Amino acid sequence: MVDSSRKRLVIGNWKMHGDTAFNTELLTALRTGIGSAPQCEVAVCVPFPYLYQTRSLLEGSGVTWGGQDVSQHEKGAYTGEVAAAMLADFGCRWALVGHSERRSYHGESDTVVAAKAAAALAAGITPVVCVGETLQEQEAGHTHAVIDRQLAPVLALGADSVAKLVIAYEPVWAIGTGRTATPEQAQEVHALIRQRLREAGAPQVRVLYGGSVKAANAASLFAMPDIDGALVGGAALMASEFLSIAAA
Repeated sequence: MVDSSRKRLVIGNWKMHGDTAFNTELLTALRTGIGSAPQCEVAVCVPFPYLYQTRSLLEGSGVTWGGQDVSQHEKGAYTGEVAAAMLADFGCRWALVGHSERRSYHGESDTVVAAKAAAALAAGITPVVCVGETLQEQEAGHTHAVIDRQLAPVLALGADSVAKLVIAYEPVWAIGTGRTATPEQAQEVHALIRQRLREAGAPQVRVLYGGSVKAANAASLFAMPDIDGALVGGAALMASEFLSIAAA
């Protein structure tokens, strides 16, 4: 049975897409379509250059916004990095940390991901901590071991910090490939994550699914007891599709 005490959350991750004209059209459609009091929490994580535009178009609406990454450092000589305080300055409520593309393309370790989560929390921003296994790891039967390894330094932040997180399970083999874990496959991993959260003293942390979520499969995924929403990729760039996922 789905736990109604955990409010559903749907976050759109635009990745490296968008321009000012496209963004205006998409954000305006989302603001209009979602209304001022959506049934679930709805957010978008946009490229850094568009945070000002996003805040301008969404302020006072039923949609919140965030960054796609955050530095583990508070400030200093870190060219190209974006501090949590800078995100907060643009009204960001969320920051993705440890997305599979950051782990893979930028070599981010589990320890660095935990440090980024801590930096976001210190600035009053909710980190959305992404975990997930590759196809090779899944086929080798290592899914649970990988998830445990990725979660360990995050859970070590302590119950008070963990309680303020969101976790997103994104099987790498189902991102941008058109492949999707079945609701039952996703639930199995979400249940493991929920158990680890329970052991860490934070059972009510929301756990999102992030592997090629679409309007067509959203309802069946959300029917699973430990899936509290979605981290949406490509479908978040289409207003009608993203709104349909939120409605599910």
